[in-house]
Amino acid sequence: MNRGELVAYLDEYLRVATFEDYGPQGLQVEGRCEVTRITSSVDAALPALRAAAEAGSHFHLVHHGLFWGEPQRLVGVLGRRVRTLMQADANLYAVHLALDAHPEVGNNAVLARQLGIRVVDSWCRAKGNLIGVWGEAPTGLEFEPFVARVNQLLGGKARAAAHGPGVIRRVGIVSGGAADEIEAAAQLGIDTYVTGEESHGHYWDAAECGINVVFAGHYATEVVGVRALGEHLAARFGLPVEFLDYPTGL
Repeated sequence: MNRGELVAYLDEYLRVATFEDYGPQGLQVEGRCEVTRITSSVDAALPALRAAAEAGSHFHLVHHGLFWGEPQRLVGVLGRRVRTLMQADANLYAVHLALDAHPEVGNNAVLARQLGIRVVDSWCRAKGNLIGVWGEAPTGLEFEPFVARVNQLLGGKARAAAHGPGVIRRVGIVSGGAADEIEAAAQLGIDTYVTGEESHGHYWDAAECGINVVFAGHYATEVVGVRALGEHLAARFGLPVEFLDYPTGL
């Protein structure tokens, strides 16, 4: 498949141009034109980029790309990552907030489906766009079995702050680093909030707002969208797509 056709499809499908982000999104490093195999990972980390090259991939798809904020020099860690891509003649495509927000393959929409939450609406604005979802839990769902389901699904050990009802009704989901949204979740009537990272102060935010919070891990909550996007591309274009798993435990 031609790289330009694949990039154009991804840009349109993910609506990349409609999202302001923390760095440039879409095609970040240009490699060879012909794409016969796709690899993906959550992060554009050196082990993943090397594994992609060893797998013979010339198109690597990530959630967390190389470039953030102000222009960066291609030295040190960043330089090694870029050299690895260039030596392999590989393309790197990054999609951050647009993947969080996507209604089909987005991290939050996929998590909601897998957890059995009926999505009602979007919430949680980042850089001007709504990226999270909230919805209704199955009738009679208790908090402890819900946490167990999160752990089973994501293969981790989520930390649960049980400050809300034992039987949950309204669940909010924002993957990654969105624990600062606890109070906003409570104001929406969300009684159980699933997100990634936590810090010391978030315990008291949850306690004082009176809601349950499941801190399931930044990496773990953002695997699902990358996987789903890869499966979508494999089905649409018939290309082999391989997810490369490099968990951070965070």
